[in-house]
Amino acid sequence: MKGNIVVGQSGGPTAVINSSLAGVFSAAKALGVKKIYGMHHGIQGFLNEDLVDMSEYVKDDKDVELLKRTPSAFLGSCRYKMPKIEGNEAVYDKVFEIMEKYDIECLFYIGGNDSMDTIKMLSDYAALKGKPQRFMGVPKTIDNDLPITDHCPGYGSAAKYIATSLKEIIRDNSSFGIEKPTILIVEIMGRHAGWLTAAAALSRGEDCEGPDMIYLPEAVFDMDDFMARVKKLSEEKSSVVIAVSEGIKIADGRFVCELGNASDYVDAFGHKQLSGCGVVLANKIAEAYGLKTRAVEFSTLQRAATHIASLQDINEAFNVGYLACQAANDGKTGMMITIDVKERDPYQVGYSIYDIHAIANVERAVPAEWIINDGTDVSDEYVKYARPLILGELNPLMVNGTPQHLVLNKSTYRK
Repeated sequence: MKGNIVVGQSGGPTAVINSSLAGVFSAAKALGVKKIYGMHHGIQGFLNEDLVDMSEYVKDDKDVELLKRTPSAFLGSCRYKMPKIEGNEAVYDKVFEIMEKYDIECLFYIGGNDSMDTIKMLSDYAALKGKPQRFMGVPKTIDNDLPITDHCPGYGSAAKYIATSLKEIIRDNSSFGIEKPTILIVEIMGRHAGWLTAAAALSRGEDCEGPDMIYLPEAVFDMDDFMARVKKLSEEKSSVVIAVSEGIKIADGRFVCELGNASDYVDAFGHKQLSGCGVVLANKIAEAYGLKTRAVEFSTLQRAATHIASLQDINEAFNVGYLACQAANDGKTGMMITIDVKERDPYQVGYSIYDIHAIANVERAVPAEWIINDGTDVSDEYVKYARPLILGELNPLMVNGTPQHLVLNKSTYRK
């Protein structure tokens, strides 16, 4: 590449989103790119010409390694929705004006479904107007719901955190229950796709029986059946732990969290904030059966825990960033790097490049055949799929007893 590049991060962060940033940066350096810009707070910051010179922060291999171990989006993220092209040409023209001003040849966007839609629209506009700039998507989402790719960077680390935390919570919850069991509801992220909640099954092993039930949003949630199952379990066991997705719905289409005091907040993409279904279910159990209940919400912890990130996930996140930069250098545009698993045991992985139009705005759900026991568990096929993704560790760099991170000084300020 003769010109400069710019890279941005969008949507919910992951434990390895900065590994993909490190991959783009490392490839660009190896290709001799003159200047590597970062978008401060994604495309929204880019439209305000809020740019970061990455070389001021990542000076050597040690900084690259530190970036891999840093949670959240190093450059800052956003949930800005690019408008439809028709009638909004001025917004798109501004993107290209800024790219031309800073001699930016290629734009890389690390993100999920909505971010890939941004890449699609920008590459479409470039083609429409005969612009030479290129646009590449780098996959990222703990939701694991992008199509085509076998799995998404970020998912393995979130799944590892969920499985590990559940093992610890199950041990804790089993400490009591001499007279009556404590019913523990663990609420896990997942609006429409239950990949994260399915990871609760990875806690099972010789030293842990795992959760008693697992509920995904792909299956309709039957409240009466749920309550009957809880009552039966409470009569048989001294500890009951249930994993539920935040997005579970009852038959009339309402989210379970809406049966309580749910938030009315809606983001730029029309996504309603989901939180509280665990509390709703815990309260209902307590009122109906007089049992002690507790609700635990993993919330952002499951996407920020770099201290227990999967090494496999870190390496794959780095690779998709690196390969996206190489593909752009080869003249590719309007595409996304995908992960192709050739064998799961032993694990063998490869990478491909795919047209963004087949990926943007398409949401992949957990296969119906992997949801078993009347919608209350997941099958061994899911476990075989997910187990390799959580393997390996990358030790944090500890300073004064806590992990050290690479920090963007301007990240706490608004321009």
